[in-house]
Amino acid sequence: MSFFGHQRNPSADSTHLRQLLIEARFEVIPLKNLDPQLPHLPEGASVSVTASPAKTLEDTWELSKSLSDRGLKPVPHLAARMVTGREQLAVLISRLADIGATELFLVGGDAPEPFGPFRDSIEVLESILELDHGLEHIGVTAYPDGHSFINLEVLTESLHRKQELLASAGVPGHASTQMCFDADAIRNWLEAERSAGLTLPVHLGIPGAVDRAKLLSIGTRLGVGASLRFLQKNKSTLARLFAPGGYDPNKLLNPLAAQLEPLDIRGLHIFTFNQIENTEAWRADAISRLSD
Repeated sequence: MSFFGHQRNPSADSTHLRQLLIEARFEVIPLKNLDPQLPHLPEGASVSVTASPAKTLEDTWELSKSLSDRGLKPVPHLAARMVTGREQLAVLISRLADIGATELFLVGGDAPEPFGPFRDSIEVLESILELDHGLEHIGVTAYPDGHSFINLEVLTESLHRKQELLASAGVPGHASTQMCFDADAIRNWLEAERSAGLTLPVHLGIPGAVDRAKLLSIGTRLGVGASLRFLQKNKSTLARLFAPGGYDPNKLLNPLAAQLEPLDIRGLHIFTFNQIENTEAWRADAISRLSD
């Protein structure tokens, strides 16, 4: 099967993009400004809960439980470098059913030094798969824009190794991309990965309709520094990407519309930066426009 290089029907592109928007996942950060924004999440939405080294993984699990109690579908992040030991990992995995989670998202984590024995997400994935985990799905990270301290070859090897581990264990999974503001870079990266044997479905990570200052400040801490530095140096690109009220996600989605389905992009992972009201207003408007 070829993932690219054939003609696309514009109406099919719009239909696929509309479905991705309808099923989009919202990422939230366990900060104090989140609570007043939670009522703006769509009923039954899938919500990805970050793991911050300034907090604990138990905090991530606690927020996930509260989201489940609201009728939402929590997807807690498990940061490998934040796991203090195999005992903590086993306890966290055993609690997934109690917090209403059937899915987990694995990241390496931003902690400068590991809290325990796990250096990366491959090691923690191997340990999880040895447990009676009960997981129906596991997501892993991908980096179209590269990583601040991991070279491209290692990133590619790591992603394909995680694909092998999931396949061997018979656990469905996907790769979710970190933010990248360059549509060509995303397209070229994914075409190269598909050619190299990546078959995992991909969820495209995009910022929501968020304030520019918030995006630039928090985004740098979330591992998208290369993209943000590029934007800061290229003022004309920055001006095109950001609307007066904040970032417009359509600036990235529209150029990629024809590639979303052939490249097997099956989900949208929206980084809300806890600005859920504005992001949901944008999403609802985008769905409406694609329905006309």
